[in-house]
Amino acid sequence: MSEDDDLIWLEVTADVQKIKSDKQPYIRTSKSRFRGEKEETHIPVLRNFKHDVELNSSSDIDKQTLKRFKREEFGVEASLDLHGFTLNKAFSAVQNFVRTAYLQNKRAILIVTGKGLPHKEQDIFEVKGALKQSVPQWLRSDELRPMILTFIHPSPKLGGSGALYILLRRQRT
Repeated sequence: MSEDDDLIWLEVTADVQKIKSDKQPYIRTSKSRFRGEKEETHIPVLRNFKHDVELNSSSDIDKQTLKRFKREEFGVEASLDLHGFTLNKAFSAVQNFVRTAYLQNKRAILIVTGKGLPHKEQDIFEVKGALKQSVPQWLRSDELRPMILTFIHPSPKLGGSGALYILLRRQRT
């Protein structure tokens, strides 16, 4: 970036202030537990699926379901916003969130990673955002892969490239 670009950027961002918060992340779910109802801690044994869970993958999903998923016809049943998380906290939050959603028989979930902020030394065309890069890798882990059918970047109204729209497998008994 040139000096003129830096000056323009400083002028544009002069009023911007970081919001400080010690609050825990807000996880919205469509169903909340009733008093006295115990949370299921037993994770069912999952068959070891060898499918590739990649962005926009469709290897283990039928065409009709994939079409409905890409049109976002599955309502978001739970979402997790990772803004302000460190990588370590985000890793455990993502694992717990996906596992809990799966155990609660949720079908479509949303994880908001954010788009990432550029660093001063970083090229403007370089991919930004540690969480944006890491979360898809975590979703491909041996622990989470059996629970996930596929995931995509949703439409801009759900977060665009700063979010992941995830279709979970159904629990078969």
